[in-house]
Amino acid sequence: PDSRQIASDIRRALEEDVGRGDLTAALVPRNHGVQAQLICRQEAVLSGIAWVDEVFRQVDSNVELEWHLGDGDRLNENQPACSIHGAAASLLTAERTGLNFLQTLSGTATVTAGYVAAVHGTGVNILDTRKTLPGLRLAQKYAVTCGGGVNHRMGLYDAILIKENHIAAAGSIAAVLKKARHLHPDVPLEIEVENLDELGEALEAGAGRVLLDNFSLQQLREAVKLNGGRARLEASGGVSLDTIRAIAETGVDDISVGALTKDVQAVDFSLLFTD
Repeated sequence: PDSRQIASDIRRALEEDVGRGDLTAALVPRNHGVQAQLICRQEAVLSGIAWVDEVFRQVDSNVELEWHLGDGDRLNENQPACSIHGAAASLLTAERTGLNFLQTLSGTATVTAGYVAAVHGTGVNILDTRKTLPGLRLAQKYAVTCGGGVNHRMGLYDAILIKENHIAAAGSIAAVLKKARHLHPDVPLEIEVENLDELGEALEAGAGRVLLDNFSLQQLREAVKLNGGRARLEASGGVSLDTIRAIAETGVDDISVGALTKDVQAVDFSLLFTD
């Protein structure tokens, strides 16, 4: 996301947290300067530096942050990620909003890295989905890349993914693919199928990318054989860390995982004054 999007994310977050002013931070002497460290309490993959920087910039542009790592780097338990210097009141006001972004985006990156590691050596891409936290689509999509994943479409505006209800409304797989190519010939196009017969129809209609929805491992292997390299195949549905390696080994090209952005387990960060 560009700086304007990040600034907009932070403005909304500060409005809901700070509102008309931080009543508790007002108890601290205004010009009292402190040093602080932002510490990660667990093993994780870092993501969200630009959002944290923007939080402190909007609260108090005089606060100085020195990051010891970059987005995508791995953090060890109790490792300092950033040193901060500034007015104590400013740090206290910015703390929770900054940590909210950092723990959420690092959580997304960390989970993604786990899935990427699970399919290492297979050549399969781990894709995200549109199952993101409302208002954090671009931020979470960025975090996925920090964890080694690959972004699928950003939204409904930049690619076409034809699903069951689209096919039903259009009349057939061939008809909906033909219309999609006619209306948007230069837009990435993918169609979802639910069985091998539908895959055959999609391939006959010239589909270049097909999503295999909730196929069993045996069905995935049969789909790869039937496809014969004609289309790019994406597996989706029923994917977990326990199952993803076996799915990858069927020969599909991509696996999409809603859990990367939907079931976020926040990374534990603390901001502690050191003087």
